[in-house]
Amino acid sequence: MKSNRRDFLKAASFAGAGAMTGGFLSGCTPKEVESNLAAILESVKRAHSQKFNMSGYAAPALPVVRVGFIGLGDRGSGAVERLSFIEGVEIKALADLRPAAANASQKYLATIGRPVAKEFSGDNDIWKKLAELPDLDLIYICTPWVWHTQMAVYAMEQGKHVVCEVPISRTVDEAWQLVETSERTKKHCMMLENCCYDFFELLTLNMARQGMFGDIVHGEGAYIHNLMGLNFKKPLDDKQSDGAYTGMWRLKENASRNGNLYPTHGLGPICQIMNINRGDRLEYLTSMSTIDFTMGKHANELAKGDQFFAEFANRNYRGNMNTSLVRTNLGRTIMIQHDVSSVRPYSRLHVVSGTSGAALKYPEERIALGHSWLNEDEMKDVWEKFTPVIIKRIGEIAKDVGGHGGMDFIMDWRMIDCLRNGLPLDQDVYDGALWSSIAPLSEWSVANRSQSIDVPDYTGGAWKTNKPHGINMETGGTTRVLELKKVEEEMQL
Repeated sequence: MKSNRRDFLKAASFAGAGAMTGGFLSGCTPKEVESNLAAILESVKRAHSQKFNMSGYAAPALPVVRVGFIGLGDRGSGAVERLSFIEGVEIKALADLRPAAANASQKYLATIGRPVAKEFSGDNDIWKKLAELPDLDLIYICTPWVWHTQMAVYAMEQGKHVVCEVPISRTVDEAWQLVETSERTKKHCMMLENCCYDFFELLTLNMARQGMFGDIVHGEGAYIHNLMGLNFKKPLDDKQSDGAYTGMWRLKENASRNGNLYPTHGLGPICQIMNINRGDRLEYLTSMSTIDFTMGKHANELAKGDQFFAEFANRNYRGNMNTSLVRTNLGRTIMIQHDVSSVRPYSRLHVVSGTSGAALKYPEERIALGHSWLNEDEMKDVWEKFTPVIIKRIGEIAKDVGGHGGMDFIMDWRMIDCLRNGLPLDQDVYDGALWSSIAPLSEWSVANRSQSIDVPDYTGGAWKTNKPHGINMETGGTTRVLELKKVEEEMQL
């Protein structure tokens, strides 16, 4: 790695919410963009000699999981609430740049009678103090994307397991950092891809495992969600407690990068169905974006009446729709789409196509076991026969607790149950690194007229012998959920 690039990355790494580690700084010059796109090629070609295989790794059981949270916005505060319902969890520490955010979660814990957590706020580096606490087992990260990798790496270096919101890395270099640190420290590093725990995705995964779709030929996933209102939402005050993205960080991502910036929601469930990293691997990718039809125009209009938006005017925003295609080693294909700035209904797509059947989630859940879609009664029979054990065990409770219809709680409960029983996690560091890497790889392909680019093998060849994760919960499942009624009554007092 050349020294000038090393200096560039070092300067970026702690610059705050407007910075983009390992590459694109908001407002960087075309030459800097070109340099860092070239650096992607260096990282893609990197050979990896696996030091320890984290796929299928079962860390020593933790009957009580002591958790510290970094980032307490909408996602982080919701996670605090969800984990408070799970047996064997102690919420020991809370950290957020904004004192009001940390204090709000502290008040919630007091409301339900939980002990006071250590509180950290008011400084960009204060999260390190939390990660250094000796009485923590797990760090739960819910910050802007730019912080994810550096926080996860630092936490593992401090001897903690890590779970982190998506994407867990923004660059290929960062993905390699996560893999190497997890292997060296033997600490779990799980990306919190909640869509892998949605009800229909779990159903189709179980059906695929039982051969109901035959050989899987093709899959599709997406994140199509109009976020124009949120991306351009101006904070009402410096506390930024009104639902706006702190420092306008997500708008800055869209104003400085062009590709599939948020691939994991659609990709993760398809990769699990295809046993990617566990019998097959993503081999190469090609990507194409439209021009931007909406974001730049909107920013320019806002800037006319409000100086706050001046820095976002006259920028080359990411194209509205990005479509990326990936081919696997076994000859399957996956289409992944990303559009957060067009007027159209929400969709994660989720299409499974096999030699014996198919599944489609949007605009309505449909399954075909042959050439025709099943009717309503036949769909009920499929749900009855193929509903996975985890949904039978926790599904209705998850709906009551909430979090994207219950999938967030299923994800958190399953993760804690695995840690408490000393079981491998469903998503390991290789999954998070791989799925997140689609973003920078797509950026390179878009910038190079949709040329194909190889996808790194983060497993170092271990994908050939790694085994699929245990969706059917042959072991585990012992963790109770605390009484919802009791917790709800305490919250009302």
